[in-house]
Amino acid sequence: MANIEWSFRDRIVVITGSAIGMGEGAVESFSNAGATVYGLDVDVERGMAVAKRTGTTFVECDITLSAAVSETFAAIGAEHSRLDVLINNAGGFWEQNTTESLSEEEWDRVIDLNLKGVFLCSKSAIPLLRQSSCGRIITIASLAGQTAMYRSSPPYAAAKAAVLSLTRVLAYELAEAGITSNALSPSAVMTDRIKVVRSEEERAKTAATIPLGRYGEVDDIVTWMMFLASEEGGYMTGETLNVNGGRFMV
Repeated sequence: MANIEWSFRDRIVVITGSAIGMGEGAVESFSNAGATVYGLDVDVERGMAVAKRTGTTFVECDITLSAAVSETFAAIGAEHSRLDVLINNAGGFWEQNTTESLSEEEWDRVIDLNLKGVFLCSKSAIPLLRQSSCGRIITIASLAGQTAMYRSSPPYAAAKAAVLSLTRVLAYELAEAGITSNALSPSAVMTDRIKVVRSEEERAKTAATIPLGRYGEVDDIVTWMMFLASEEGGYMTGETLNVNGGRFMV
């Protein structure tokens, strides 16, 4: 599928967490395929740099704040009157605590980013997606939300499990409008965040558990984002696609 030349000409796409990693890769790929792309992030410096390089629009937006999200989507709606694709990509965690050592503040912070942000963006996007002939919601989940086979962040794992359920709820609620809702569940993807939160030794141990023998690359995930956003992906909804090199098979 990597050799498919996707076309998203005249499509309006919003990508959260656009400044780094999979979000940055998605901004570049959708822009190259002709889409009008809005990248949302709190990292203004890096977000602006990505937008400048790709010819897209960057919007500073904290997706955990209801007012900021509402204002952002209202502005996009005022400009285009619709939205075709929402990619809920923003997420992550900052510390690898155990449940016993975890602070309530860290719990709230991670849950807000990984779950509340998906809710707020989806809620604000739905009226605009209803105006599209091909509305799509694509949410980045995680292997951590499906099984505990390696050490992770407790609130991150809990939030990603909830995201899978929310994905199905949205699929059911929005099917009558022809809007699809699907999740992508990576395992280990070589992003800047992984390099920070996992040591080189930890990364090597993880790679050894992946049947295909390597970490995923950003393009491995972005390719499936583009499929789910395409016309070819229009009959799939409420699903979780595990893109993990065979590390977790169901």
